[in-house]
Amino acid sequence: MIAEVISAGRDARLIICGVELTFSRQIDFRASLAPLGRWGDDLLDRFDGHRLLRTIRVAADQPPLPYAAAVPQAPSNKLELHLPDRAPASAADLVAATFVTRTDALYELSKRDHVVAQLAERYPGLVPVLIPDPFHALVRSISAQQINLAFAARIRQRLALSYGTRVEIGADFVYVLRSEALAEATVEDLRALQLTYAKARAVVATARAASAGELDRDDLERLDDEALIGHLTRLPGIGHWSAEWFVARTMGRPRVVAGDLGVRKAVGRLYGAGMPSEDETRHLTEHWGGAATVAQALALHDLALSAESTRTAPAP
Repeated sequence: MIAEVISAGRDARLIICGVELTFSRQIDFRASLAPLGRWGDDLLDRFDGHRLLRTIRVAADQPPLPYAAAVPQAPSNKLELHLPDRAPASAADLVAATFVTRTDALYELSKRDHVVAQLAERYPGLVPVLIPDPFHALVRSISAQQINLAFAARIRQRLALSYGTRVEIGADFVYVLRSEALAEATVEDLRALQLTYAKARAVVATARAASAGELDRDDLERLDDEALIGHLTRLPGIGHWSAEWFVARTMGRPRVVAGDLGVRKAVGRLYGAGMPSEDETRHLTEHWGGAATVAQALALHDLALSAESTRTAPAP
């Protein structure tokens, strides 16, 4: 038994213990985690700028474990985690692995690309943060397709409340989506939560694939990028761009999601290219190589800060 359950049932309160993670470099945790909470609290990846609440899956046949962290407001190489008591040591290692901290490829790219070098210097502690659970990642991606991202967060919150398990950790809580519950839902059930027909169909199909073992992370790890993209795009509602986001943000592999509107805008802004097409975006970033996912995160962060400063700028 991984954690001692104090109150059983759908809502479970867990005894917790503190674990300190030490990284090999300084991380700007607040900036790196900002995409999780920028558009609202979806109850699944909870970050309010100070407190992080998420879950991590240690093994495919075991339920995800909740964890919490008080996020340092200044860059630091340490993060204090709160995990369920008796959690295996691998749980802390898996949480640490959600922060992509390797800098060698970015360092090499920065020597060849002064624009990326300027971003890396401006945001030295920014790292990509992964969505490691395949089912969770795909539902997140489906919810965000062609929609206001604040509304997408509300959609995920409704899914969590209707088809998730609430797990308390200390005085906080986080939800875990239950693929088996969503696999039994109908399209009409999800339409009632204001998902479109296409998204409802895609979520149910993805849940059924997860329940059938078709999204086992170990199996997916064995596939190269193109085989993985081909496997995922067989699912209804998972297009090439969603599959590419999965490669980058779930598997942590270098990948530019060149068809994504935000990525196109960020890359165009970076290189003074306006709004490049998907092909133009791929051409502009083909030299990013092994640093692609990190450089993409830097460019998107810079774009987000620019948009925020524009919204908050006083009227002339």
